[in-house]
Amino acid sequence: MEAIVEEIVTIEDLKKFEQIYNCELARGKVSGRSKFNYAWCLIRSRYTNDLRKGVYLLEELLREGNPQVQRDCLFYLGVGYYRLKDYTKALKYVQGIQQIEPNNTQAKDLEQLIGKKMKRDGLMGMAIVGGAVLAVGGLVGAGIALSKK
Repeated sequence: MEAIVEEIVTIEDLKKFEQIYNCELARGKVSGRSKFNYAWCLIRSRYTNDLRKGVYLLEELLREGNPQVQRDCLFYLGVGYYRLKDYTKALKYVQGIQQIEPNNTQAKDLEQLIGKKMKRDGLMGMAIVGGAVLAVGGLVGAGIALSKK
């Protein structure tokens, strides 16, 4: 699963699907397949703005309600939000897949990966807060010691 969420799109693929998307957009009608392919490339980009645009396009597709792409949109929205480090939203979309397909192993694997990342980041966040409290406590203690002299 980590290979999927860490995969980076090639510049050639991104340009190819962007060109198809933009040509259709210029004609006034973008097919669901072109929008999905472009969004799929964008969420595999190393750039945050591309990730956000890809997530936006996938959310548009999801709202359009095409049941054929719903599962894929939910999965890649989970991946996109994971890569944006918005683990709560990533988890929401992965759980959406599991409502449709309760035995989907790909969704379960992604959910576990998100859970690990949330736990690790949560513990890291607590360590940072704990370290800051210790540092402030040390400064206060030093200040008190100096004021007594």
